[in-house]
Amino acid sequence: MKIAVLGAGNGGQAIAGYLAMQGYEVALYDIVEAKINELRTLGGVRLEGRIQGFGRISCITTDIAEAVRDAEIIMVTTIANAHKAVAHTIAPYLKDGQTVVLNPGRTCGALVFKQALLESGCKVRFYLAEAQTLVYACRIVENGTVNIIGVKDEVLLSALPAADTDYVLSKVTPLYPSFTKTTNVLRTSLENIGAIFHPCVLLFNAATIERNEMFWFYRDMTEQVASFIERFDAERLAVGKAYGIDLLGVKEWIKVAYKDTVGNTLCERMRNNPAYHDIKSPSTIFTRQLTEDIPTGVLPIKELGKAANVETPLLESMIHISEALLGEDLHTNGRNLKNLGIEGKKKQEIIDYITHEA
Repeated sequence: MKIAVLGAGNGGQAIAGYLAMQGYEVALYDIVEAKINELRTLGGVRLEGRIQGFGRISCITTDIAEAVRDAEIIMVTTIANAHKAVAHTIAPYLKDGQTVVLNPGRTCGALVFKQALLESGCKVRFYLAEAQTLVYACRIVENGTVNIIGVKDEVLLSALPAADTDYVLSKVTPLYPSFTKTTNVLRTSLENIGAIFHPCVLLFNAATIERNEMFWFYRDMTEQVASFIERFDAERLAVGKAYGIDLLGVKEWIKVAYKDTVGNTLCERMRNNPAYHDIKSPSTIFTRQLTEDIPTGVLPIKELGKAANVETPLLESMIHISEALLGEDLHTNGRNLKNLGIEGKKKQEIIDYITHEA
C-alpha cells in the first residue's frame, strides 16, 4: 500500500518515518525545496524517544502529483492555514477511491477542504476525514530526526459525511489503531482545545512577549486568566450543545487528556500538567497561537454558533481584538460559513450536510 504524507513538519516527518518503518511505501511531500533535498539525501526519517528506528522513504518530493499518484491514503499534516491551498493543489490529481485524512482538522478542516475541492472542480469519488488531534506529541530535533514524546491512546476521527466514517476507519486503523469513531466532524472540530487556550494566554501576555520577556506559557498561568478561559470556553460548550454534542469543559479535558495532571482548579491543572511544564512563550505575537488559532479555530466556532443562533460575545471579541492587535484580516480567508460551504444553511441543514451528503 502506498501512503502519501503531505507536509514535512513535526507530525509529517513522524508519520512518514513510522509508516515507512512498518513496511509501507511512503511518499513525503513538502513545498520547501531545501528541506526536501536534505531529507532526500538522508533517505528517510529517524525516530527517537517513544518510537525508535529509521524509516526509509521511497519518494521524497516537492511534486505533489508524484506524491499522491497511486496512493490509497493521503495523510495531510500541514498547518491548518494551509488546508485550503493543499485542497486546491491536489484537486487535479485525486482519483476515485482515494482516502484523505487531515491530521488534525483543527476546527472544520474537512469542511473547508471539501469546499476548496468543489471550487476546483474536483468530481471524483474520494473519502475525506479529519482527526481531532495529531497521533503524536513530537518535535523535530533536526531535519530528518524526530523525537516522539508521546503516542496518544485514542484519537477521535470522523469522515465528511459521517456516513463514510466506517469505511475510512477500515483503511486507517491498520496504520493507527488509536483512531476512534466519533459522531461527526463537528465533534472532532469543537474538541479543538488549543483554540481556547492559545489565544487567551497569548493576548493577555502580548506586552510581555513584545518586550522579549520569556515566560512559561502554561506554568505561569494566573487565577484570573484561567477564570476568563473557562468563561471563554463556556461559549464553545454552548455551541456544541446547540448541535447536540456534549463536550468536555477545559478543566475536565486536561484531566482526561493528561492523566498525571494534579489540581482542583483549571489554573492548578495548567500549572501542574507535566506535558505543559517546559513550554516557553513565543518570541513574537505574530505566532500560530493567533495567526492560526483565530481563523481556523475561534472563527469557525463563532460561525457555527451564529448559524445555530447561539450568542458568542467573547469569541467574537477575541477575533476583533486579535485583528486589531496584529493589523490583519483574519475573517476573509478564515473559516467563515462561506468558506466552509455552509453559508445560508440552518442548524439542522448543517447537521444533515455533515452526516449524510457532503
